[in-house]
Amino acid sequence: MTATRTEPRPGVTAASKPPVRRRSAGTPMRGLIPLALVLLLWQALGNSESPYFPPPSAWIRALKPSLDDGTLYAGLGWTTLTVVLSLVLATTLGAVLGALVGSSRRMDRAFGPSLEFLRVLPAAALVPLAALILGYTMQMKLAVVILPATWPVLLTCRSARRSMSSVLVDVTRTLGLSRRQRIRKVMVPALMPAVLLGLRVSAPLALIITLLVEIVTRINGLGALLGQAQANFRSAQVYGLLVIAGALGFAVNWLVTRAEGAVAARMSGGPTG
Repeated sequence: MTATRTEPRPGVTAASKPPVRRRSAGTPMRGLIPLALVLLLWQALGNSESPYFPPPSAWIRALKPSLDDGTLYAGLGWTTLTVVLSLVLATTLGAVLGALVGSSRRMDRAFGPSLEFLRVLPAAALVPLAALILGYTMQMKLAVVILPATWPVLLTCRSARRSMSSVLVDVTRTLGLSRRQRIRKVMVPALMPAVLLGLRVSAPLALIITLLVEIVTRINGLGALLGQAQANFRSAQVYGLLVIAGALGFAVNWLVTRAEGAVAARMSGGPTG
């Protein structure tokens, strides 16, 4: 039998193959089109005199006094600062604890029940205790937000560390790398996907808990403005503040997704753009 040789199709070469299009990282803006259509329909059919469902144009008018005196900018700034600081601290704490607990089955068995107990505690139940110890301060708000935001990163890092090949760790010891070199060259790259996965879960959770704490305690932020508007039955202002809170959550999720894509591209050696 003679092997049949397949001739390349004329006009088709490796250079002429269409390039593979990469999907852009981040949430596409076209995903907001249905929401924009709903708001337009609401504006067209809504009643400006309705006490419960005012149209979007009434939301803008209700927010104008807060914009003029700077109250809205200050509240947005405090909420954003709380979310950013909470994510930085929760990611660092969760990654370190997850790597430590996952590195030893004995530590995992020793601290696992305590971690599970703390994980299932609702964040709202921590507000009275945190207020009793720290008072109604920024530190109290950070403490309440950081605890629930830590668990996604901690659990993903613990699982990633436990599933890490022992050969990889033994190779670093054979090469005579120092502890710092092992952490920088092996542990951090190996655990980075797990950290980013946990961060994607923690980001919206941190925003939700921040707004909840601000609504309950009236500490400076968007949540405090929401609570005050609800207490004074200003429904149009409540809707407007909800839209701003949703836009903030959209921005946080977009930034986290972009950062995840950039880190993943850098680790794989591809372009980061």
